[in-house]
Amino acid sequence: MAFFHYATPLIALALVGCGKAPQQPPPGPSPVSVVTVREQSVMLKSELPGRTAAYETSDVRPQVNGLIQARLFQEGDQVRAGQPLYRIDSAPYAAQVASARAALGRAQASIASSAALARRYGELVAINAIARQDYENAITAAQQARADVAAQQAALRSAQIDLRRTTVSAPISGRIGRSVYTTGALVTAAQADALTTIQRLDPIYVDVTQASADLLRLRQQVLAGQVSTGGNARVRLKLEDGTVYPIEGTLKFADVSVDPTTGSQTIRAVFPNPRGLLLPGMFVRAELAEGTQAQAMLVPQRAVSRDEKGNPTVMVVGAGDKVEIRALKTSRTIGDSWLVSSGLKAGDRVIVEGGQMLRPGMPVKPSAWNPNASAAKPAGAPAAQAK
Repeated sequence: MAFFHYATPLIALALVGCGKAPQQPPPGPSPVSVVTVREQSVMLKSELPGRTAAYETSDVRPQVNGLIQARLFQEGDQVRAGQPLYRIDSAPYAAQVASARAALGRAQASIASSAALARRYGELVAINAIARQDYENAITAAQQARADVAAQQAALRSAQIDLRRTTVSAPISGRIGRSVYTTGALVTAAQADALTTIQRLDPIYVDVTQASADLLRLRQQVLAGQVSTGGNARVRLKLEDGTVYPIEGTLKFADVSVDPTTGSQTIRAVFPNPRGLLLPGMFVRAELAEGTQAQAMLVPQRAVSRDEKGNPTVMVVGAGDKVEIRALKTSRTIGDSWLVSSGLKAGDRVIVEGGQMLRPGMPVKPSAWNPNASAAKPAGAPAAQAK
């Protein structure tokens, strides 16, 4: 027994002296965090750049010639349709109304005498006391007198319209801008420059542009039954400072033509603007809900890498808990995930964390991925070991 106790360490020393170290046990499967792919209903959204535009715009121009005698509004005020804005010198047009009224009176006076003459000639021609030509001339004169009355009535109405136009009124309700012309300025009915501009800002339009290829793909998905759309799609708005506009808008229509220079199509949405926060010309970003894809598969962006050709790939845990590489086709991002159109099926386990040093065929020990733990972990920290 004593010999055995002394021989054992001697044998070990002899083995060490011969350079044969004890062999290490093979490493176990690498722990990885996985997410199980499943089909789910996903709302498809697009965030597109755009600009606001007034719902209605009216350039106020004079319809008669004359000097501006008064401006009847404050610049920047809210005006209503029919509200007086400018007053143009009305004296010449009042004189035209008086002249037209006098001419109408003269025509009405002549119609009585011509009608009476036509009646008398009718009695005389019946007994052959006058020539029939004289009777016909009297009838023609009476008809001309009635036509003169109608013409003078029209001239009077025209003069009255011009007189009313010396007060320039607002054609629409809205916010009025600055006045280009001041009191004492001479204006004409055919001038190109507007006196001022009125814009209706509640509601207000938002015009955004989207690539025609994206719209074509969406239409094809709708026709194929992959995406379902409702009625009027709701639209959210992000302002220039990054804040979200508190009121949702409604998608109205997409333009019927594509801009050949940019390959884009204009989409118009309308937003309520009760507080006047949105002004024409503002840059905004609109989030459009395009439709719902009922059988969509999402994969976290951090799980997707690129091969040497730039194609998206993921590592999945296959049969026997061994690593496999799958090539994907992705159509768009939704939040922090990719929308996968092909390459995966429901139930596949995609490696999200712990796959940096893995190769196809290597055994792994999968555990469910916890996105909250990943978000709380500092950048550069190693993946949590599965227990």
